[in-house]
Amino acid sequence: MCGRFVVANVASELVGVLRVDVEGDELPPPSYNIAPTSSVAIVLDSVKTEPPVRRLEVARWGLVPGWAKDVKIGARAFNARSEEIEDKPMFRNALIKRRAVIPASGYYEWKTTDEGKTPHYIHPADGSPLFFAGLYEWWKDPARADDDPARWVLSCTILTRDSIGRLGSIHDRMPLFMDPDFADAWLDPTTENVGDILDAAIDAAPDVAETLDDHVVSPAVGNVRNDSAALIEPVE
Repeated sequence: MCGRFVVANVASELVGVLRVDVEGDELPPPSYNIAPTSSVAIVLDSVKTEPPVRRLEVARWGLVPGWAKDVKIGARAFNARSEEIEDKPMFRNALIKRRAVIPASGYYEWKTTDEGKTPHYIHPADGSPLFFAGLYEWWKDPARADDDPARWVLSCTILTRDSIGRLGSIHDRMPLFMDPDFADAWLDPTTENVGDILDAAIDAAPDVAETLDDHVVSPAVGNVRNDSAALIEPVE
């Protein structure tokens, strides 16, 4: 699973390869300890324009489907198992039309040993951006007036898959890394063979995983109130 990640630069500096057309207002600042329900930057192709416009927008991390009674449901939907999303009502509709890419600098995972849980920071060895496959949804807050701009909440989830190779020795799940070569087809809301694109992304993810490095970091990352570059520094 992916429960904490890092965006060490402004998100707009990470997405050049994805060719974003429009950047949303008030993008989140860099953060070294992004946790579920936080605001994150996501890339999506608008479903209301033809051709689709690629946007970099602010979303709440934790998917809130349109039928939800309130946003609390998103607190437990920050990850989605890629092998199950076609059958889960929580994610099925978003998979068809509302797919996203979430840019990151790296993420944290906790390795369980006899001594306890040890946090690792996992990131591209060359410092390049990392992209997670995701889904997004719009939710309308029934408690707000129709003319209230805050009535619509954009939310997202990060897809995961079985870990492979060295990452499997840290945790049995890993984010579904999105190779930029698959991003156009993944983001395009008119794509019809979504299952094939998902399978291709799953198959390509190990190639990305093999380029990643990791090191042990301070347990201070376990406290969401801690947020500084010191969190990603290696410790003995």
